[in-house]
Amino acid sequence: MAKPAFHSSIEGAQHSPKGLDGFLAMAQSAGAGGAQPSNYMLEASDDGSKLKSAKEIKDAFEKHGLKLDGISAHCPFWVHTSAWTGTKSGHPFIHGPNQNKSPSELEQWYEDYCLRIMDLAAELNIKILPMFWGVAFGWEMATGYPWGFWAGNGFDLMKEGQERFVEKTAKIRAHANSLGMYLAHEIHPGTAAMCADEFNMLVEICDGDKCLGVNADPSHCWEGEHWEERFLKVADRVYGCHVKNFTIHKGQPLRKMENDWHRRAMQFTDLGTGDLNLTRYTELMMRIGYHRRYCEIMGTETAPLVVEAESNYRDGDATSTDGIKWVQNNLCFPVAVGSFEDNMGA
Repeated sequence: MAKPAFHSSIEGAQHSPKGLDGFLAMAQSAGAGGAQPSNYMLEASDDGSKLKSAKEIKDAFEKHGLKLDGISAHCPFWVHTSAWTGTKSGHPFIHGPNQNKSPSELEQWYEDYCLRIMDLAAELNIKILPMFWGVAFGWEMATGYPWGFWAGNGFDLMKEGQERFVEKTAKIRAHANSLGMYLAHEIHPGTAAMCADEFNMLVEICDGDKCLGVNADPSHCWEGEHWEERFLKVADRVYGCHVKNFTIHKGQPLRKMENDWHRRAMQFTDLGTGDLNLTRYTELMMRIGYHRRYCEIMGTETAPLVVEAESNYRDGDATSTDGIKWVQNNLCFPVAVGSFEDNMGA
């Protein structure tokens, strides 16, 4: 009998104020099969110095009858690899007592924090950690043409960035490998890899490091690289999968400096009404073997399609609840065990 390859799940970063129990209660009520809490939900102290025990976390998931589909650890990893730039854009993710630390102090603190999150994940039998690396190549390179391509007497921004990434991530990557863990980078604007070619470059400069993986998210393919092209290029490194949609408003510059989130050219949407065909995206995840890879590594029967539904106009909880149900109803379909042509003429 045909069975689904996926179950509906939800990412927790946008719901951190609910805490772990409140987040899981919402996910359960909406009909999710699993959930992916943020690192902040797993903290036992406001300053991030202490984490909940693996038992506490397992008990919470068992109470709500949900699968633990990973930990969303994007924010601390991004802070770690971006702190050297002195940016203030990571401060919403930085724990209160750390706000005034120097870049080098921040980098060290969040390296330690990331190692602790990885140890907790290992205790929870999580082998795939969704995250993203920060702007290791600098903000000039992150803007793309024309500011990032120059090299001259005594400087080469690309080469410096490559050396910086290898050096700054070495301890974290070594620890991931010691735990048999995959660090699933979400290819994303303003990170160390903003397109598939850049991610493959990271793998190359790290000598093919096994722990370097991808967390697929088609909603970040809104500036020239189609989602199908992106994920085919990194196919065998896709270990995680978010489901998210967006729309682009015509006639507005994508890189316009705009504080009003209602006026931005690119806006995230509820899952059913954005520009992406998420059924085709899910089929691509099957084609590149994401579901098989996840199930083999995590020892599960189905792989999560992790909802990260956001809307500029619809209430956040309503958007997420609708997203969980939309994925369950539209993307967790029974998988064909053969071609539809097989029985023709039988």
